[in-house]
Amino acid sequence: MNITYLLFFLCIVVSTLIITYWAARQSKTTNQFYIAAGSLTGTQNGMAIAGDYISAASFLGIVGTIAINGFDGFLYAIGFLVSYLIVLFFIAEPVHRLGKYSLGDVICARFPSYKMRGVMAVGALIISVLYMIPQLVAAGLLIRLLLNINYSTSVLIIGLLMTIYVVFGGMFATSWVQIIKTVLLLSGTFLLALIVFSRFNWSISALLEQVALGSPLGDQFSLPGHLFNNPIETISLHLALILGTAGLPHILIRLFTVRNTVEVRKSLLTASWIIGVFYLIALVLGLGAVALVGFEKLILLDPSGNLAAPLLAENLGGDFLMAFIAAIAFTTIVAVVAGLVISATTAFSHDIYFHILKKGNTTEKKSLRAARWTAFFIGLLSTLCALGLRNMNVTFLVSLTFIVAASSNLPVLLLTIYWKRFNQTGAITGMVCGLTASLLLLLVGPHVMNLDGGWIARDAIIPLYNPGIIAIPIGFLGAYFGAEISRKGQEDTVPFHAFYLKSQTGIDARRDRP
Repeated sequence: MNITYLLFFLCIVVSTLIITYWAARQSKTTNQFYIAAGSLTGTQNGMAIAGDYISAASFLGIVGTIAINGFDGFLYAIGFLVSYLIVLFFIAEPVHRLGKYSLGDVICARFPSYKMRGVMAVGALIISVLYMIPQLVAAGLLIRLLLNINYSTSVLIIGLLMTIYVVFGGMFATSWVQIIKTVLLLSGTFLLALIVFSRFNWSISALLEQVALGSPLGDQFSLPGHLFNNPIETISLHLALILGTAGLPHILIRLFTVRNTVEVRKSLLTASWIIGVFYLIALVLGLGAVALVGFEKLILLDPSGNLAAPLLAENLGGDFLMAFIAAIAFTTIVAVVAGLVISATTAFSHDIYFHILKKGNTTEKKSLRAARWTAFFIGLLSTLCALGLRNMNVTFLVSLTFIVAASSNLPVLLLTIYWKRFNQTGAITGMVCGLTASLLLLLVGPHVMNLDGGWIARDAIIPLYNPGIIAIPIGFLGAYFGAEISRKGQEDTVPFHAFYLKSQTGIDARRDRP
């Protein structure tokens, strides 16, 4: 075991546990546990959103994808960044005004029913767990590689840490772990990018010349078409990335952790700037990896390219710098997983336990206890899933998560907020159609069905690795036709004009009228 790596990891673990101890003293009510009592500033929340969003797939995956696939890898990053425009312009402020703790609150502000809340909670749980599993698998592989600890022990360590953060610290601990992760990530990667440029005497042209020599793509490195041969695949991927963020529960519940819509806008603008700067840095690191480490070595040590950033750090600064970057990668995974756990916890304990099972008739103490137990069991379930999938490639679950979110949550959110003729049946059919289509397309696609090491050894029925171009329209069409077919005899419990006024201004016409 490398002592330098171990010391960096211990430093990260101890620091985050100290934060959790402090946060546990602040989390005495469900309001504090779920949304940190709305006490974060826009800047703090923006940093936490960026920390929530920049996952292992973003940090490790994007750098490796750029190094191996050239321009297409950076195009992948652009899809992640542009997605925040959808959230900023169409989703963020209405969600903040309508909701309290969960997406179920937002939809039930117009369609109040236990059935609607249950469907939204199940959708949030599925998305959160699907996203959590690949993060835990990546964490297990990373710790096994660096500390020479077996995979099962590595996953158990991560699972234990994330459960402690959420069970004891709630949203306070999760938020500050994400904020610290963002600071470490930006400072560490920026330092690495500066060292890369210094190796080429601060000349971009010299760096690009070495990239062309070091990559088998040569002069074609900066041209598209190396990641996907099929243009439909590329369009489908970016459709899912751009639309999926607006439906991710663990991102949207962060809109409740600030006081007002001014801070919501500041949160998203801060997050967009941080994410944009990070992806520019990732571009430099991807170029530096192929120029200094070399394409052959990257492929030899990890065909997926996920070790490109740590290998670049080792090339530039030896064990110390590699340990620092690896510790940042570790913090990245832990922060994202903690955010996912709090999202799943809120969906179950607030929507299902408090509203459906207890009908809102329970004490604050019992609600908080239920939330902590829910966090514990969700952490346990996700850890067991990651242990069971140790020998399977589950990285595709990240892109699948965006497809599920874009085809289920997004249609329901948009149509609930902006379509006057929408109704509860349309919301439920939209959710069910989107979820079902996403999961079925996964099962009959090449991730699961292929002759070369697939879970099912046969040719895929649907040849798209990213079936968002099919699943997303199905979600919208399911919501539309569900609403149209069931229109007769179904009246709105909440008048649309009152709902829309509140979503756009925060004024509750029914409550605020004289």
